[in-house]
Amino acid sequence: MKKRLFSILAILLVAGLVLGACTPKGTDVKPPADDPAKTFKVGLVTDVGEVDDKSFNQASWEGVLAAQKDLSFESKYIETKDAKDYDANIQLFIDEGFDVIVTVGFALGEATHKAAKANPEVAFIGVDQFQGEVVPGVAGLIFDEALSGLLAGVLAAEITQSNVIAAVLGTDLVPPVVNFNRGYVGGSKWVNPEINVISTYHPGGMDVAFTDPEWGASTAKQAIEQGADVIFAAGGKTGNGALIETAEHAGLFCIGVDTDQWLTVPEAHKCLISSATKDISDSVVALINLAVEGKFPSGNYLGGSSLAPFHDFESVVTDEIRTKLEEAKAAYEANQIELPEK
Repeated sequence: MKKRLFSILAILLVAGLVLGACTPKGTDVKPPADDPAKTFKVGLVTDVGEVDDKSFNQASWEGVLAAQKDLSFESKYIETKDAKDYDANIQLFIDEGFDVIVTVGFALGEATHKAAKANPEVAFIGVDQFQGEVVPGVAGLIFDEALSGLLAGVLAAEITQSNVIAAVLGTDLVPPVVNFNRGYVGGSKWVNPEINVISTYHPGGMDVAFTDPEWGASTAKQAIEQGADVIFAAGGKTGNGALIETAEHAGLFCIGVDTDQWLTVPEAHKCLISSATKDISDSVVALINLAVEGKFPSGNYLGGSSLAPFHDFESVVTDEIRTKLEEAKAAYEANQIELPEK
């Protein structure tokens, strides 16, 4: 399965965009107790979304903070505001002597490689950055988004009453977003080949595709008007707009992404049956620990993918549906479920 995932991502991999610099923010705490003369430093550079995006960037930063509780290091973040220069953002942390730099998002891949080659003493965690080329000091934290997307699709196909479901997505320039949708479509059609899946990618570029909740809301509304009664939203703040819009319509379901969005988007509680998650926070913690121990890996580091708890909808997800989800995961891992190209 890993080989298949990596080959798909490698084909889709394109040059990263370069985005802008701003002032680092964060917390200063005591250095690790075993070396009081050295302050260990971990910095994080977001993509164009903000650090409190209730999704991807936030989960990465929460991973840094969780590691900080155990290891007591200095941590700061930089929110990218301008779609021009990620290099400058990363360089700010390098100039300040940071030991680990977490760069969040596929678009930061090129800038991360460039910085790592010039600064071999720094450990770089590239969240959602598939490593087609192994660069020493860069761990590409990747996930099988097709798996969690597939489970979301199976769930959607099992609970729909209209036989119409939808996905509101960020840009198709980002392979993980495409893989979420591939899984969603493939999983739903594995349950019911006749199901109608309305998948819509944001038409804008990297600078707007994940920060446009108005477009997410209007796109979800359009799908609902076409009969969709389950909306899967995978697109940062854009997707959050779709979740919140769906919650305004009684009797519908929505599915979040990346993290358990029940905890981050309470406005969607009326419809949020689950989320297609990536184990971002815990994986960031694990990689920071490896850096502290001097065992930091290079290449790809595969994090977990699954569905979040069902919360208030436990009774809706019957034993039969839970069994179907288990069967779908086994079939996927046995390469028995066909996924679309996009």
